[in-house]
This record gives sequence, C-alpha cells and structure tokens, in this order.
Amino acid sequence: MTQISEDWVTEPATQRVCAALTDAGYQALFVGGCVRNALLGAPVSDIDIATNARPDTVVELAQKAGLKAIPTGIDHGTITVVSQGIPHEITTFRRDVETDGRRAVVAFSDKVEEDAARRDFTMNAMYARPDGTILDPLNGLPDLQARRVRFIGTAANRIREDYLRSLRYFRFHAWYGDVEAGFDPDALAAIASNLDGLAGLSRERVGAELLKLLGAPDPAPSVAAMRSAGVLVQLLPGADDRALAPLIALEQQAGADPEPVRRLAAIAPPEVAKTLRLSRAQLQRLTRMRDEASSPASFAELGFRYGETDGLHEALLRCAFLEMPWLDSITHDLHVGAGATFPIKATDLIPEFTGPALGKKLADLEAKWIASGFTLGREDLLGG
Repeated sequence: MTQISEDWVTEPATQRVCAALTDAGYQALFVGGCVRNALLGAPVSDIDIATNARPDTVVELAQKAGLKAIPTGIDHGTITVVSQGIPHEITTFRRDVETDGRRAVVAFSDKVEEDAARRDFTMNAMYARPDGTILDPLNGLPDLQARRVRFIGTAANRIREDYLRSLRYFRFHAWYGDVEAGFDPDALAAIASNLDGLAGLSRERVGAELLKLLGAPDPAPSVAAMRSAGVLVQLLPGADDRALAPLIALEQQAGADPEPVRRLAAIAPPEVAKTLRLSRAQLQRLTRMRDEASSPASFAELGFRYGETDGLHEALLRCAFLEMPWLDSITHDLHVGAGATFPIKATDLIPEFTGPALGKKLADLEAKWIASGFTLGREDLLGG
C-alpha cells in the first residue's frame, strides 16, 4: 500500500480541516499537485482537498469547527478553509456536463471516480486519505513513477474539453516528464490535430501557462516539441526557440536561477510577446533584455546600468544569441560595473551647462568614464 508521510499531511492544522469533514461522515481526500509532488519528493506549496460534501456543507462544517471559510470559488464548488493561517482549497467532487474547449459546465458528484475522470493527466488524478494512504482510481501511479505524462482517456477528447491542455501537456512534461523517454506519440498526434482550438483561448491564460512552462529547470525539449507539433507558431507567430537551449546551458554555467521572462525574451521579440497580455513590468523587462542583448554596451556597462542581478539577464541573452561561451570575465565585469559610481553630478557642470546641453554633457562624460573602465576620476573628467 502506497502512502505519503510528509510533514504537511500530519500537520495538526491540516488534520483539523480533514476531521471537520470526516467526523461528519464525508470524505476528505488530498488531490492533485500536493499528492503528485509528495510522491516525487518535490516541494508542496498548495493543499487541495476533494470531498463529496457540497460547498454550503463545507462552509457549515468549517465554521462549526471554528475554522475560517472563504467562498473563493463557490460557483465551481471550491471553498478555501483557513486553519492556523494555512489555506486549504476544498472542492466538491465534480463531473463535466458540457465543455466548449475553454470552460466546462460541471455538476457536483458523489463519486471520486467521476471527479478523477474529468481531470487532465493521470499523474494529477491521484488522491490521498488523511492518513496519507494513496487512492488511485485511474492507475496514475505507474505513470508518475515512470515520469510519463499521459492524458486521461482519449487525448483528443481531453484536449477538446479545454484546448489549454495542449500547452499544459508541454508544461507538465517540462517539470515532471522523462526527457530521455520522449513524448507520448498519441498525445502529440492529438495536439497537432487540434491546433485550431488554440486560437480561442484567453491570451492571459496562454501567457500564464507559458511562463509556468518556462520556469521549469530545462523547458527547451518541451518548447522544441511545441514547435514540432505546430503549437508554438500557433500561439506566438514569429517566435523562434533556437536560442533557448543555449541560454539554459549558459544559465547553468553562470549559476543563474531559471527566469521565465528572460527565457521568453530568448524566444519572442516584444511585438510578439506583448500578445500574451504580460504585465507592464514584465513587458518592459523583456523589451530591455532584447534591446541590450544586441546593444554595443560592454558587460561592465550592463552591470553599471542595471546592477549585477539584472545585468545578468542581458548578458546571458546576448551570449545565447551570439553563441558565445560564458566566461568568468563576464561575471567579473558585471560585478565591477555594478559597484561603480559615476563621480560627476549635474551641479558640477552648472551654470556652464543647463537644459539639454547639461544632459548631453553628462552623457558624454559618462560614456568617457565607462570607456575608461570606470578609472577616470572627477578631476580627470572635469579637466578633460
């Protein structure tokens, strides 16, 4: 009997939530990502619980147990129950009544088997009782152990229920799939046969899903498979992923953490990326990365202008585009630039220079100072 024994399972605050349901005769089953990640030994951030109790009953039982109940998604059957500061999303078992490729009309169910059957992949349809015992109605555990991302039932049917699942397939493969084993040919065939449905998806949903994919340790094989299946061009016309694998190799050499926006910048120019409805800050960062990756600025100047951490984005991207190796000297130059302070202030040039002439003079002196490797001092610059 497979069982998980993670600290979050035995946490008294979480057990109290489960007991509020089970003591009243209802089921309380951990489900989805928390179960999957626990079995993989990966971090668990969110605790989802499935139950046969209806939402209003969940609220009533939670309040009776002295717990805070928040109707965060009551129309979809989800109540967030907070216990000792820990949120638990409790969702009533559901079955699909009608789907249109973007959203589903659901009905509540009393059967965990029906709840499992409406999910996307077998590795996401495993449950665990409050004691950690695994309940696996669709036999997803062998797939998880083999790191095999497999659609539940017929892949084409699952995709037509929600076309975002095509992109989710590649995201889950990037995070949990066995790269050496490759991709499920049936899944790829179903995805390639249902590309037209991608056009109807919300750009916000696509952008959020793509950034999650690009946050994986190495998403390059998944993105390459997206391109081969026709998904990448459908979602991002004009995108080019040739620099992504080199970028990831450079990140590893530089000891840089995964950064989804930097990786998106390697794939898509701003005019393409902006169709994803990124936040203003994300689009500004991506635009700056692309601009500086092809600018004549030295690596030291990148460090000076953006700091060591942010300057690293542009430096990595530039090396990926130019097929340059990562050198210790680049890290050194970024560090030196980030620690440099321009010795001239506007007041040093007033009243001789004012208005636009003042700005131009400051820029000229700054360029001269940067070209000197930050060695020229105040007197050198003012006397030059």
